[in-house]
Amino acid sequence: MKNKVSPEVTASALKIAKGTQKMGQTKEQTKLIAQGIEKGIAEYKKQQGKKLRELDKQRKQKLKQQQNDVVTIEEDVSNDYPSKPLPWILLILSWVGFVGYIFL
Repeated sequence: MKNKVSPEVTASALKIAKGTQKMGQTKEQTKLIAQGIEKGIAEYKKQQGKKLRELDKQRKQKLKQQQNDVVTIEEDVSNDYPSKPLPWILLILSWVGFVGYIFL
């Protein structure tokens, strides 16, 4: 399966190959050098693509971890302050006492 290389890359590789051409070097040799440069550029682009995908995966994992941390913190906060019955009982007793004091 042949890798598809853009015309810009091909032109760039040929330009580089011609720029480094030695005296007595045939056109066929220059063409082979240009093909090697094209393969190098294609391989470089593949590696960069892999690096970008890996960085994106790491970024997404970090974001997911931060979201999980926020949810965990919210759960911890809600667990730290559970609804206790004592304040409600005291409130009701104080109102009952107040109403009883008013009517007596």
